[in-house]
Amino acid sequence: MAGDSRQTIHPSAVVEAGAKLGEGVSIGPFCVVGAEATLADGVTLHSHVVIAGRTSIGARTKVFPFAALGHQPQDLKYAGEPSDLTIGSDCLIREGVTMNPGTSGGGMHTIVGDRCAFLANSHVGHDCRLGNNIILSNGVLLAGHVSVGDYAILGGAAAVIQFARVGAHAFVGGLSGVENDLIPFGMALGDRASLAGLNIIGLKRRGFGREQIHALRRAYRMLFTSGGTLKERVERVAETFADQAAVMEIVDFVRAGGERALVTPRDASARDLAGSEA
Repeated sequence: MAGDSRQTIHPSAVVEAGAKLGEGVSIGPFCVVGAEATLADGVTLHSHVVIAGRTSIGARTKVFPFAALGHQPQDLKYAGEPSDLTIGSDCLIREGVTMNPGTSGGGMHTIVGDRCAFLANSHVGHDCRLGNNIILSNGVLLAGHVSVGDYAILGGAAAVIQFARVGAHAFVGGLSGVENDLIPFGMALGDRASLAGLNIIGLKRRGFGREQIHALRRAYRMLFTSGGTLKERVERVAETFADQAAVMEIVDFVRAGGERALVTPRDASARDLAGSEA
């Protein structure tokens, strides 16, 4: 397929036999594309990009210099099993980004959704599951088995521990270390991150209405500042806000559980819902 006139492959690039290239693919100087890789229509590898293993990159995704995608997972238990890395369409992958495929201990797949942005030197570990429209700022590190929901934003040099979940529309502040599950719409701050309220700014930017934001704020208070066990508080929230889809997204996240506990407020000063009234 390398002779297809609709593709542009620099003479210094190495495209191994067996690689599948879609229409309009552009491969710049000194790139290496492995034999099991698949690049969909319109993918651009700017230069010095290495695509290894069973890696699939979606249409129109752009990859910048020195990104390394699909190399052996950084898991000492990995024994060479033929696992996958799947990256969605219209993603932006900047300089020095690394992403690893899955392992037998995590389902064999690392999956990245559509329209995600990975800024310089960010890392997606083995067996991660990422939704759509996610932003990882410079130097963000996701350990193995992390899941991140749609529209989540992680600030520069934030790190997420293995098996943790970051909910949809959540925000993680720069330099924060996330050691537990962050609820949808939540905001985590601190070197050992605590819950600092709701991502009010993000909610407004994405068109959530006044009523929805008020419901989320009330549900947050009920969930994290009222009495009773966590299970009891979750059930009260579910009963009170059964008709509020955004609140029920938090309820479903908590009920689903995971390997980790929840990121919670550190003290009363962190319970102000991190923003003025909508």
